[in-house]
Amino acid sequence: MKHNFVTLVLGAMLAVTAAAAGQNTEPPAGPPRDFTLPNQQTVTLDNGLVARLVPFGNIPKVALAISVRAGNINEKDDEVWLADLTGSYLKEGAGGRSAEDIALALAGMGGDLEVTVGMDLTQISTDVLSDFAPDAVRLLADVVRSPTFPETERDRLVNDLVRQLSIAQANPSQLALATFRKALYGDHPYGRFFPTEEILRAFSVEDARRFHTDNFGAARTRVYVVGRFDPDEVEAAIREAFADWPAGPDTLTNIPEPTSERAIHIADRPGAPQSAMRIGLPVVDQSNPDYVPLLVTNTLLGGFFSSRVTTNIREDKGYTYSPYSSVSTRYRDAYWLQQADVSTDVTAPAMKEIFFEINRLQAQPPPTEELDGVKAYMAGVFVLQNSSRNGITNQLAILDLHGLDADFLSTYVSKINAVTPENVQKIATTYLRDEVMTIAIAGDRSQIAASLAPYGKIID
Repeated sequence: MKHNFVTLVLGAMLAVTAAAAGQNTEPPAGPPRDFTLPNQQTVTLDNGLVARLVPFGNIPKVALAISVRAGNINEKDDEVWLADLTGSYLKEGAGGRSAEDIALALAGMGGDLEVTVGMDLTQISTDVLSDFAPDAVRLLADVVRSPTFPETERDRLVNDLVRQLSIAQANPSQLALATFRKALYGDHPYGRFFPTEEILRAFSVEDARRFHTDNFGAARTRVYVVGRFDPDEVEAAIREAFADWPAGPDTLTNIPEPTSERAIHIADRPGAPQSAMRIGLPVVDQSNPDYVPLLVTNTLLGGFFSSRVTTNIREDKGYTYSPYSSVSTRYRDAYWLQQADVSTDVTAPAMKEIFFEINRLQAQPPPTEELDGVKAYMAGVFVLQNSSRNGITNQLAILDLHGLDADFLSTYVSKINAVTPENVQKIATTYLRDEVMTIAIAGDRSQIAASLAPYGKIID
C-alpha cells in the first residue's frame, strides 16, 4: 500500500516536470493527501525527559534518536565549535565501553553510531534491527549520559577540527555564508560561523567535559523510537536507562535580533574566477502562520529546478550552474537566502536578474498554472520525506524544537494547496523586501566592487 502511494506521488511530480518541459503527458495523478502522523505513545519521566514511540512500517528495523537542546547556541565567544568537539567525544567511549566496543556492539545490532551537532540541537542516533531496540536504547543512553572523554584522543580530535576549519575557510560558499551570517547576527552565536585556530587549539578535554555537564540533562532531552518494536520492552528500557538521570539545566533561550540593510559585504578572494553570492534577510519562522506560504513563495522564486531565478540565470543566461534559494530556520529565527556562484565577470548582471525576479513577483501574482506545479512538487516532496523511519524522526524533532502541535504536519499539504497567486505576491512584498536585503559575496573585490555600486553601499 505504501509503495503504491509513493508511486502515485512520484508520478505526479514527474508529470509536473514533464509539463513544464512542454511534453505531452497522460493526466497526472491526483494531489497528495494530507500526511497523517502514525499513532504514537508518549512516555514522560519525572526528570523531564520525553520519549515518543511510533510504530511504523513493515521492515523489522527501528530508528532511535536522542535529541538534546544543546549546540552552538550554548557556546561563549571564545568557545566556537566547542559543541562540535563535545559531539566528537561522544563517539570515543561511554559507560565503560571504548569507541571500538560501541561500534562493534551497534554493528552486531545492524546499525552504527551517528552524532550530529547543530546550532540548537545535538542528536545521537542509530538504526538497528527490531529485536535489538531495547539494547540500542541502553547503549545510546550511555553515549549521551556517560561519555568518557579519553585524554588520548584530544590531539586527534582538535586537529580534525583545525583541518575542517582550514577546508571551510578555503571554500568560497562557506566563506560567503559566514560573511552573510555575521552581517545579520553580529556577535550572537548564530553569527559566529568560524572559530580561530587559536580557539580550537586551546580546547582541553576538561572544556568538553564541562560543556557536556553544563548543557546535557534529562529536561533538555527527547527520545524518538520509530519503526517495528515491542513498545513495552522499549518503554521499560527507556525508564531503566534514563529515570535516574538528573534533570540538569533548563533549556537556554537566546533568541537573536537580526538586522539587515541593503549593503554589500565582500570577503576578498584576489584572483578568484567566481563570485559566491548570498542575498537575503530575516523572515518569519515556523511558529508564524505565514511560514508555509513563505515556503511556497520561496520554491516558486528560487527553491527548485524550474524556479524563476534558476530559469533566468541558469537556463536563459548561463551565469551559474546551480542557483538555489531556501528558508533557513533555527529556534524562533529564520532567514531567506538566495545563493548563486557565478563567474566573476557576470557578478553584477546576475545580481540584477535576481532582484528583477524578486521585483517581478512583487509586482504581479504568478499564473495559476505555474503555482499549481510548485504546490504539487512541494506536497509530493513532503510526503516522500515522511515515508521513512528517519523522516518521521526528523519531523518529530522539528515539532519539539519549535513547540509546534502535530497538526502542523497533518495540515501542511492543505496549507500548501490553499496558497493563492495573490498570497504569493503579498508574501513577496511583505517579507522579501529587496530594499533591505543583505548581500554577501566571496570574490575578487578589485574586479567586482565598481560594478556592484548600484546595488548597495560596499562595507569595508
